[in-house]
Amino acid sequence: MKGKLLSFTLFGESHGRAVGVLIEGVPPGIKISVDEMKKELERRKGIARFSTKRREPDEPIILSGMFREYTTGTPIAVIVENKDVDSSYYEEIKNTPRPGHADYPAKIKYFGYNDYRGGGYFSGRLTIGIVIAGYFAKKILERYGIKVRAYLKRIGKVEAREISIEEVFSSENPYCPDEEAFERMIEEMEEARKKGDSVGGVVEVVAINVPPGLGGPHDEDIEADLASAFFRIPAVKGVEFGLGFKFGEKRGSEVNDPFVIRDGKVVTETNNHGGVLGGITTGMPIVARIAFKPAPSIYLPQRTVDLKKMGEVEIRLRGRFDSCIVPKALPVVEGMMAFVIADHLLRRKAWEGFVGQV
Repeated sequence: MKGKLLSFTLFGESHGRAVGVLIEGVPPGIKISVDEMKKELERRKGIARFSTKRREPDEPIILSGMFREYTTGTPIAVIVENKDVDSSYYEEIKNTPRPGHADYPAKIKYFGYNDYRGGGYFSGRLTIGIVIAGYFAKKILERYGIKVRAYLKRIGKVEAREISIEEVFSSENPYCPDEEAFERMIEEMEEARKKGDSVGGVVEVVAINVPPGLGGPHDEDIEADLASAFFRIPAVKGVEFGLGFKFGEKRGSEVNDPFVIRDGKVVTETNNHGGVLGGITTGMPIVARIAFKPAPSIYLPQRTVDLKKMGEVEIRLRGRFDSCIVPKALPVVEGMMAFVIADHLLRRKAWEGFVGQV
């Protein structure tokens, strides 16, 4: 993930010795708590009943960029060791690409030298690095009062009601402020689990207290950068901001957000635009929704091909699978949004002091 001032690189494989992240551009002097970082990684494990039975401690090991609990301004390297790995089954299916996975295109791209165990570099386990990078970004945003929170908007056919910005940030439910809908989401996930299947969903993420003026047109577009970041998360297949695809059903008179003055500040009465106009933040909350496909590893029989025999076959996967990955995606989505906003915020701060307000 390459920003202009902040960037991070993920490394490792699902069944390798470790996964990790190299983060560059974080300013010096930011106090870091390993315990806080571990709490973010715990959130990434999701709801145990619907997550893989692979049990990892996920202890972050900071290799560089930190000294006496503060960032030094140099590159930050963090790894998390893989402790609970069983690769035996993947030798059996290495020539039969799993439907919905990146097995086949990865084999072609890397001329057959790719690590196919547990998805290798394409595994959702590498989102550990995104959560860690997001933690550092959140610490940058914290200094400016900017907060980011994601919640479950939809699981399968169950969708949460319209939820106010205030409720998003005040809710004590770590997954969804709509308690009634969340109970039905649990039922939806349980039904898929019992059938040996999986279910997808939608995450809504909100950032508040974002100042106006971040981003720009074309290559500086913060909305484009956010969309690109979200699509880098495994299993993401759709992204929308504000009213999103519903804009296509409306007329301008219905969706244009009137500008007004509130407490001496320019705001909009509504937020159909989702906090961004012309690729630039307006000061309103940034609101995005991200669609996740169902986890492709399921226990039901599936059709595929045998690449060695070049014939069609049926496979029934064995292993430890998620029946729903969406709950564990919440800190990943937050991390991506925080990282992009932090990068744009640092760019803006670099201009301040050089340019006067007209």
